[in-house]
Amino acid sequence: MIDPRVKALCEEVGIECIESTAYPRIGQTRATNTIRRIIERYGEEHARLVLTTLAETENNKAAVDEVGLWMASDMVRVFHAEIEQDASLWLSLWDRMPIGYLQYLAQGLRGTVKQRDALSGMVYERLRRVYGEPQIGEL
Repeated sequence: MIDPRVKALCEEVGIECIESTAYPRIGQTRATNTIRRIIERYGEEHARLVLTTLAETENNKAAVDEVGLWMASDMVRVFHAEIEQDASLWLSLWDRMPIGYLQYLAQGLRGTVKQRDALSGMVYERLRRVYGEPQIGEL
């Protein structure tokens, strides 16, 4: 059974929840337990921003899987101040980012490092190109 909070958040951003045995198409996710865990760990507002980041950007509707969701959650936490300052810049950066291709590249590290960590590192580096280096106190 899909958690009603997960179903509501996904419907809000136009993502269809499907059963874990089905193969997802673009705009669908079967990673509903991952979304539930993100809600439980960081709250519904955080989960909403994660889903919005993936759902409302052109290249990334296919990335609504476990690895993509946790990576987006990591980036939302790291860049929270920048998102609050200019949410439209945040979404436009994700529009231009080839997350699906980066996920494909990360698979080359399977068995060596966790997929989430590999993907997060690649996305973090691209976002830092725009947002600049963190201040010493932020490290």
